[in-house]
Parts: sequence; structure tokens; C-alpha cells
Amino acid sequence: MRKWPVVLLLLFCTGAPARHARSQDVSGRDLARITDGVTFALTGENPTGAKGAGGKEASNLGPTRKGRPAVPLPSGKTALLADIKGPGYIRHIWITVPPPPKEWRAGPNTWRDLVIRMYWDGSKTPCVEAPLGDFFGLGQGASVPLVSQMVTVSEGRGLNCYWSMPFSKSARIEIENQGPDIRELFYQVDGEWVKSIGRNDGRFHAQWRRENPTTLKKDYTILEASGRGQYVGTMLSLVPLTDRWWGEGEMKFYIDGDGELPTIAGTGTEDYFGSAWGLGEFNTPYHGAPLETRGRASMYRWHVTDPIRFQKDLRVTIQNIGYGNGLFERSDDMCSTAYWYQTEPHATFPKLPDVEGRRPREPVRK
Repeated sequence: MRKWPVVLLLLFCTGAPARHARSQDVSGRDLARITDGVTFALTGENPTGAKGAGGKEASNLGPTRKGRPAVPLPSGKTALLADIKGPGYIRHIWITVPPPPKEWRAGPNTWRDLVIRMYWDGSKTPCVEAPLGDFFGLGQGASVPLVSQMVTVSEGRGLNCYWSMPFSKSARIEIENQGPDIRELFYQVDGEWVKSIGRNDGRFHAQWRRENPTTLKKDYTILEASGRGQYVGTMLSLVPLTDRWWGEGEMKFYIDGDGELPTIAGTGTEDYFGSAWGLGEFNTPYHGAPLETRGRASMYRWHVTDPIRFQKDLRVTIQNIGYGNGLFERSDDMCSTAYWYQTEPHATFPKLPDVEGRRPREPVRK
């Protein structure tokens, strides 16, 4: 009997090699595992990630001396960040452009004017579609620091994403500029080509929505998905349109055919995002609120350790309820990005609002 735990330990540590690569374990436990993966990095100088082809462009300093670190993105044009064959995984994305200010300002807003889209394995419709800043966890078009496990915005201007993105046949990532000209878009897409991806790996999805304003007594819809997969994250931002506390709405998950009542119903908005008794600005690995100023708020919650799994369909909503002298129904400007993995095909996304319909609203201060 005393030998049995030792046998278990040896089996765990020396298990047979996997036939397929797999999504990266964010805990870091995979870092010691040696594989046959071939690393790539897609940049302005090496857009295909070809071996031995990085840094070849010339500058005023001569050949190979930082000749094309960025690409221009004129108004109305689309920059292609990735167009590669599989199988493989995208492991990290870094992007920066001249950022907007933290404070609200009328007119163009880089985080909302740029739209990021991703397509896996020849999908005809995007698997990811969101304003650039909102995809990286920044609501209300504000440039603020965000430090978390899955997305990080370094100093409010360096956009980083660590969601694992498997693809078997192809991966395409593009950014469309629906605002003014951008002289320099810097980017790097890091990943690896593998012999085959995990047979159970779902495809990464992200979808942005907005209701400005929400409808009284009607829950705001964050996601309606069909297929098999797991929900892994929420970014929610809002502009309160009346005074008093806005965060009493419960988060709801309707799983696999739930009717009037969901399987999961939370206890309040700030509770779902990991805080309590109101909300201030904070960042943690899996939940936080990088923006909470009078008149604007933005929050994130990553279900990395507690994904919401579904076999047929999933609907995610949140109530818009406040508290003054008791609970009351609210109507606010509410935006969200949902993150999930699923089998294909995915349900068609709602039409993305035009650029004017995405730009941040002036805060209401009462």
C-alpha cells in the first residue's frame, strides 16, 4: 500500500507522449514539456513568419536596421496581421497605435474606430469581431492600464492578448480602420505550427455588443451561442444615465435549453466581477475594473479556472438594476465583449454598429 502513491506519481510525470498538440496551460505547467512545434512571429517586417526572414528591411541606418517596424493604416483600409496555413496555435498578440486619452473626448476614438476580426479555418464570417480596445478589455475608449492573466494593456497603450487560438487549416487576423488615418500600426502575432492540434480544441470567439440605452425591465444580452463549447470571459462597460448606484443587476447563464429561469444567476454586477459593496478601480489575474470614474465604468471577468460549459446552446444576460431607496430598474449605455470557445459552425453575429454607433458617450454627471 505504501508503494501505490509513488506509482501514481511516476505515471503522472512520465506519461506517454501526446499525439496532438494542445492549448497552452496558462498555469505554466506546460513550459517544461518539449514538443515538435515550430515557433513563428508575424510582424510588419516578416508578415508570413517565414524562417530566417525577420528584420530584413532597410532604414536610414542600412539593411536589417529597423526598416519596417510598423505599417500604415489609412482611413477606410484594412491591415492584414495574419494570413497563414495550419495546423497551429496563436499564443500571444501585441498591438499598439497612438492611443486615445483616458478622459472622454468627442469625436474619433482609436480604440472604438478600429475593428479587429479573426477567421479560423476558412470561416466565411468572423469568429472574432470587436472594437480594438474592447477586445483587449478596455471599455469606453479609455486608455488605462489593465493587468490580468489573459489580456494586459501595459501603461494604457500596449495591447497584449494571451488567449490560446487553435486553427487546423488557416488563421486570418485583420484590423479595419473606420476612423482617421493612422500613420503607424505596430504589431506582433506569436504562435507555433504543429503536426496537429488537439482533437477537442474548440475555436476561439469574441463578440461585441452595445445597447445605448438599454430597455427598462429587459435584461441586456451579452451572448447567444449555439454549438458545443465553453464560455471563458466577459468585458462589460457602461455609462450610467441617472444617478445612484447602478450595479445590482444579476449575471445569468441559460445553458442547454434553459427556459424562463437560468441555471446560473449571480448576486449583483460588482459581485460577478469579483468585488463587493460598490466598485473601485483594481486589477487581478482573473477579474477587475480598470476604469471606474464618475460617469464611466469598465470591468472584466475571466472564467479560466471555472469555464461555463454548454453542449447545445448558451445565452448570457445581465440585469440593469440599481439601488437608491430600494431596488429600481435602470436604463444605461451598456457595452460588452463575450469570449468563448466552441465547435463550428457558430451562430451569425449581430450586425456591428457603425463607427458613430460605437464611439463613447459623454458621461452624465448628476
